[in-house]
Amino acid sequence: MKSIEDWDWAPGKKIVADMNQWQSDYEAAEEPYVSPDGERIAAIVKIEEETYTVCVNGTPWERTFDKVWSLRFSPDNRAVALVSDTAEWSVAVDGATWENWFEFVWNMQFSRENGSIAVAAQNARSYFAVLDDAPWESGFPSMNNLTVSKSGKTSAAAIQTIPLKEGDIFEFQKGCFSVAVNGVAWKNTFINAWEIDINPEDRLVAAEVRHTLYDYTIAINDEVWPTSFSAVWRPRFNPVDNSVTAPVKVAGGWSLAKDGELFWNGRYSQLWHHFYSSDGKKIAAIVAPQFGKWTVAENDKAWDLRFNEVVMDPVYSPDNRHIACTGKADGKWYVALDGKAWPTPYDRVWAPVFSPGGDLVATKVEIGGKYAIAVNDKLIDIPFANAWDPVFSPDGSKLLVKGIGTGEDEGKYCRHILKTDTLPRR
Repeated sequence: MKSIEDWDWAPGKKIVADMNQWQSDYEAAEEPYVSPDGERIAAIVKIEEETYTVCVNGTPWERTFDKVWSLRFSPDNRAVALVSDTAEWSVAVDGATWENWFEFVWNMQFSRENGSIAVAAQNARSYFAVLDDAPWESGFPSMNNLTVSKSGKTSAAAIQTIPLKEGDIFEFQKGCFSVAVNGVAWKNTFINAWEIDINPEDRLVAAEVRHTLYDYTIAINDEVWPTSFSAVWRPRFNPVDNSVTAPVKVAGGWSLAKDGELFWNGRYSQLWHHFYSSDGKKIAAIVAPQFGKWTVAENDKAWDLRFNEVVMDPVYSPDNRHIACTGKADGKWYVALDGKAWPTPYDRVWAPVFSPGGDLVATKVEIGGKYAIAVNDKLIDIPFANAWDPVFSPDGSKLLVKGIGTGEDEGKYCRHILKTDTLPRR
């Protein structure tokens, strides 16, 4: 897997592809996607009736398909899509399909470290996961919440262990669901199982489960917490000590539990999407201290800032000193940093990205149907008809900006490398 250090960080603009040509070359071209390094742009294209393929930088894959779906780029910059040929489905990677084909595939995911590819698949009413073209040996009556580990070595999912007839509430209440790890089901069954987390060493798997009609808790490697709650959300492993935390509903509202015991003292109207600093010393979450008033809480202390519609995309800076997120209030979107919103309202904003030193925050924004990159609430003077998330170089001296241009660059996908010493600081 090519390291980000090895990307082309030479300052300047590079025109990678002229998208205008695609419109004349094909009957139709769908939404384009761009590789993390910005060197490749791809789109699903229609050659003729019921004949599709993927075009990358203006060159189509040699093979065509009945259908192409869910085109994405992997972390290692490969173009990957779900493809159908004569009513069977598989995965195509840079135009080459997996050896295995299935009745259907969906929910494609990538591991963060090595770009392993996982999908959910179905054959003969049996559901299972496929990791890098290797299907689980066992299948199940149903499967959801497929999760792949950071290393790409482990896949897990919530699965149904016993077939159910419609309306068979008595069998359902006995518990017909569990978790499968690399195709092997836990011995315990539950009324339901949902979202999953896998620890960094691939040794532990945690899931939210319901073991009676009214009792919810967290199970780790098939062992449930000793305490139950009236509701839970997705568990998370501490990246350092492998303790497990999860949002839980208790008397007075939502709070955070750790290893089965209440960990935060605060009570919130809602608490979810919690996440750790990389050193494991801090925990933050999206919370609503009052109904409909959204913000971020860190170590059980909520920001004073409130949004009346939604908060999304919270992230720690690489040095764990700062938190940024997006928020929507009164129909407008904002970026917030450490409890203070950027003054400028936008029609839409995307996930904020920190520079390695944490002094710069960049994000894709939309204003009046056009797109741009904002850094510390100042727009870079490069307007786009479409744009993708910016990327900082590992040393923080450069910023990669990717977009389809306007004006003289109309319809052209361009890759820009900017020096960060020219960008506004806080």
